[in-house]
Amino acid sequence: MGQVSASSTVLIKAEPDAVLEAVMDYRTVRPKILSSHYRDYAVLEGGQGAGTVATWKLHATESRVRDVKASVDIAGHTVIEKDANSTMVTNYTVAPAGDHSASVTVKTSWQGAGGVKGFFEKTFAPLGLRKIQAEVLGNLKTLIENG
Repeated sequence: MGQVSASSTVLIKAEPDAVLEAVMDYRTVRPKILSSHYRDYAVLEGGQGAGTVATWKLHATESRVRDVKASVDIAGHTVIEKDANSTMVTNYTVAPAGDHSASVTVKTSWQGAGGVKGFFEKTFAPLGLRKIQAEVLGNLKTLIENG
């Protein structure tokens, strides 16, 4: 078993604090920015920042579906989602990026399978996940910049 991870970054023309508030909003913002890979999204507890618990099914491929139950924590300018059903952890980190702008980096990691299956997972899963992350971050950018 090895660590598998994927990350993507986007630059958003908005104040970093406003971007962080949007990233922490699981009730109104998150459902608007999720790609079609996310299904059955629901907030079970909270909805804004730490203490939020949300569920969804992530359809990474036609045959690969993760049933996610994410508990949310905040560490500085990072929103941390820990999946109760696996080793998957996703971090959304918001950082200042010049005049009235912020960069948002999403990084997802988990313990992959061993052997041949693990080799293919470590090789191909990050490619697909980066595409999904880029779509979600692009939707976040559009939502924030265009209101």
